[in-house]
Amino acid sequence: MAERYAEVGFTNGYQFTQGSGYELPEYPFRPPPEIASGETSHHPIVIVGGGITGLTLACALAHYGIQAVLLDEDNTVGVKGASSRGICYTQKSLEIFERLGVYAPIAAKGIQWSVGRTFAGSDEVYSFDLRQQSAYNLSTQPPFINIQQFYIEAYLVDRIYELGNVQIRWKNRVTGFRQDKECATLTVETPAGSYALRADYVIDATGSHSPFREWVGASVTAKKGDDRWCIADVRFTKTPPVERHTWIEAPFNENRAVWQHLMGDNVWRIDYQMAPDSDPAEVSREEVVRERLVRQFGADAGIEIVWVGPYAYRSECVDAMRHGRVFFMGDSAKVVSPFGARGGNTGIADADNLAWKLAAVMKGRAAPALLESYHEERHEAARQNVLVTNRTARFLRPATPVEKMFRTAALGLARQHLFARQFVNTGRMAVANPYTRSSACHFGGGQSVQNVSFQWADGSTGKVNDLLRWADGRLLVLVFGSHSAASLTRLADLAASAPVRCVQVLGTDDDPGAVEHVRDPKGHLQGACHVFGHAWALVRPDSYVAATGESVDASLVHAVGQALGAALEEEAA
Repeated sequence: MAERYAEVGFTNGYQFTQGSGYELPEYPFRPPPEIASGETSHHPIVIVGGGITGLTLACALAHYGIQAVLLDEDNTVGVKGASSRGICYTQKSLEIFERLGVYAPIAAKGIQWSVGRTFAGSDEVYSFDLRQQSAYNLSTQPPFINIQQFYIEAYLVDRIYELGNVQIRWKNRVTGFRQDKECATLTVETPAGSYALRADYVIDATGSHSPFREWVGASVTAKKGDDRWCIADVRFTKTPPVERHTWIEAPFNENRAVWQHLMGDNVWRIDYQMAPDSDPAEVSREEVVRERLVRQFGADAGIEIVWVGPYAYRSECVDAMRHGRVFFMGDSAKVVSPFGARGGNTGIADADNLAWKLAAVMKGRAAPALLESYHEERHEAARQNVLVTNRTARFLRPATPVEKMFRTAALGLARQHLFARQFVNTGRMAVANPYTRSSACHFGGGQSVQNVSFQWADGSTGKVNDLLRWADGRLLVLVFGSHSAASLTRLADLAASAPVRCVQVLGTDDDPGAVEHVRDPKGHLQGACHVFGHAWALVRPDSYVAATGESVDASLVHAVGQALGAALEEEAA
């Protein structure tokens, strides 16, 4: 049975890997109780896939106190014996991890960076510092941290075990699926035998080779290019600077593109663009890679190759992120070229978006129809990320003479003129995607709220995530400035009758009118909520604004109902 189990795998499709590899933790397989009992158990939520997306969802559900089961076909994080996979984690992802309690080890192990430099040939075309940009400069988390993906996955596993609520079943591979009006039924294979379990909701986080797409008949919009790359994870004794360096036309790589990043453990990720007709096995041979590295860094760099692997870019997006009881997320839902760190980070955001909605529905705080907004919001984000990364791919490998001419002109102008730098596309760095088409957002909603600082009533420092943890999965109403006694009474009545918590946000010298109040002396909290003056902002558990307004009246009540799925419930009725 164990031999047959090891032969089949949906997700571990890495080939031509070289190098000493990474040492990954292994977790024990325990025979599921269903095998001994012969019974089919029922669970409210089953997550299939223990990559970064599935583990983030599991950790978020555990954080909200929701019971779930996670099935993973392997017994480790990452890809056993293979690669570090994703490495760049955005401020939004780091804010999510801070809320879930795994940010501290990520910050301790990873490499913070904000400066990026872009070169064409031997010339620096331009540079940037993300800390100087308004999209990044207020959060308590840095713009980016580079860290091997398997570290984050391991920290998430530890946190899930600490929180409880979610079972992780290692070496449990889903081999069959069906659903009806009553539930979904999964067939699961393990080294100890097969069993079945039922679920109210199934979340597919199995990755780009998802079997669920076929099982549910999901249609996919896809585009496959001929752009080939080769990753090299390397240690040096003579180290480069701790910055993101990008070459559009690298003289040491036959005038093709190169990426250079530092990760944890003093390991550098170097991405080399290859010829479109290159042989994956040949370009990833260790001696070929070593020669390429020597051309870039010199023979005295002290090169140790940790891991090498080739890959080809493609883009895919399912046309619907929900099919009955199945929700697609992460690479199961969409695959993008890794320009601007828009791959794994959008999977983390998928998980954060769905987790609070599932928790609200499970606890009876929201209508089941709220779950429909997951597709509305995250499909918009997926399509945007596919579009942005495809444009970068075309810039880095022009498909026509006209595109090549445009790139040459853009590079020439960017060397001398500030305005032209916007045309140089080496990857638009990922930010939290706005939601413009969501039926769960009202006026002013759909924007992410940065994890900014404020002052508690006693003068100590707090941050947005502290308020969200205090709200414990409920909506958060932030009312800025002084308000009448009648308005504050209406807020108290709303908090008593709906799953919301209300906080008055005051300036330095304002007198509080509510028991629950904080101070925002620098206006960072108000700015993060995208409101001005005497106003309110309705903030969701995923740190997105659901709606904004000026008066505490029926419009706030309507916004609360809409954020909890009332509008979709009415449509369904």
